[in-house]
Amino acid sequence: MNEKLRVAVAPGDGIGPEIMTAVLRILEAAEAPLDYETIEIGQAAYERGISSGIPPEAWDAIRQSGCLLKAPVTTPQGKGFKSVNVTIRKTLNLFANIRPCKAYSPCVASAHPGMNLVIVRENEEDLYAGIEHRQTPEVTQVLKLITRPGSENIVRYAFEYARAYGRRKVTCMTKDNIMKLTDGLFHQVFEEIAAEYPEIETEHQIIDIGAARLASSPELFDVVVTLNLYGDILSDIAAQQAGSIGFAASANIGHDFAMFEAVHGSAPDIAGKDVANPSGLLVAATQMLVHLGHGEIGQRIKNAWLCTLEDGIHTADIYREQLSREKVGTQHFADAVIERLGRAPRILEAVHYHDRPIRIERKPQPPVHKQLVGVDAFVCWDEAGRDPDLLGTRLAAAAPNGIALTLVTNRGVKVYPDGLPETFCTDHWRCRFKATGAELPYPTLLQLLQQLDEAGLEVIKTENLYTFDGQSGFSMGQGE
Repeated sequence: MNEKLRVAVAPGDGIGPEIMTAVLRILEAAEAPLDYETIEIGQAAYERGISSGIPPEAWDAIRQSGCLLKAPVTTPQGKGFKSVNVTIRKTLNLFANIRPCKAYSPCVASAHPGMNLVIVRENEEDLYAGIEHRQTPEVTQVLKLITRPGSENIVRYAFEYARAYGRRKVTCMTKDNIMKLTDGLFHQVFEEIAAEYPEIETEHQIIDIGAARLASSPELFDVVVTLNLYGDILSDIAAQQAGSIGFAASANIGHDFAMFEAVHGSAPDIAGKDVANPSGLLVAATQMLVHLGHGEIGQRIKNAWLCTLEDGIHTADIYREQLSREKVGTQHFADAVIERLGRAPRILEAVHYHDRPIRIERKPQPPVHKQLVGVDAFVCWDEAGRDPDLLGTRLAAAAPNGIALTLVTNRGVKVYPDGLPETFCTDHWRCRFKATGAELPYPTLLQLLQQLDEAGLEVIKTENLYTFDGQSGFSMGQGE
């Protein structure tokens, strides 16, 4: 008999305990060789004053098992409370978020019967770093962080996933026509790695038109790999188009840890009523079994679930009189899946899982030559009717030898020199100074900041301007 693998289980909040009970019953009936350790995360932990929602003993259990099956949790409204999901993903380096989105027509109503795609979403970076600042009375900012190692991890995972599951095409979606450095890096990495998988068709789409096409014609897509924010949005669009967010499951994969969960929320309004659909968490559990090397058991459960849908045994969220035979509650639905273990679907396509988890190796990065060539000094200034020419004159006069003002922008648009009078200006100004020689000595940068302060100009932030192996590491200003 196989040795049991330890899995941390978080029943969560709202409908979480009900659907977790249903899923664990199905896993037990399928004789999944798992040993569960229940942990408390979410609302109860928040109420104990733990702002992350994850107490130390829960971290210990997750660390020891390396695998977490998590039901939805409730994050309290108000400041100071951190998302459990984001905290776990970032703390444990769960870089890949995998969301299959498939229509189960004709057994479940769907506007797109041929839909069968997978969203592979980068899970740690982008705007989800949550680094925000209020810099002036009028302006706030958020930092978008994209790394080459993070991009390589997720893009390579997407191609390995496509290869393992016989997928024919990988589509990359970015907005690199606007964000040429951040999204541009992701697109560049995609092109580099795609060359290593010649048997797989590839394409790139700008995210806005890509999202529109996914919403209107999802059957055109197979595997979609994208950045964190875009992936979050696309995943919900795709899940809804497939037929029900209640089916949507999410695998969060890292080098050493993994978390599996339903995509939907804790739905406290229906908690305790035995009406919730456990399908999302159940499908996540089958993903977990594949990851743990028990694909055959995951396959057995998933096919029994498909048979249940075929037989019209449906929970309230997917029940339709013309398609469904019986409306059932959470536990009755679990009973129906258990009764069908060992059966294969007749109408819907049966699944065939392998027992080879996808692993991505970390690769060392080659060294690069970095050179400081300037600085963007961001200034809060609300004087003299916000006249850019007046501000530019004061900035230029404050610059020490070895560095010169080349540009002032407001909300990214050039306003000095030779700005247009129609441009609206707020109280937040980017002031670009560049070295007059090949490189900017750091003491000169510090001298510039001191002289700007002495000139009565409030510097609220600086961004150093570098070249990397001679290539510019900063974007041009609009109109520059």
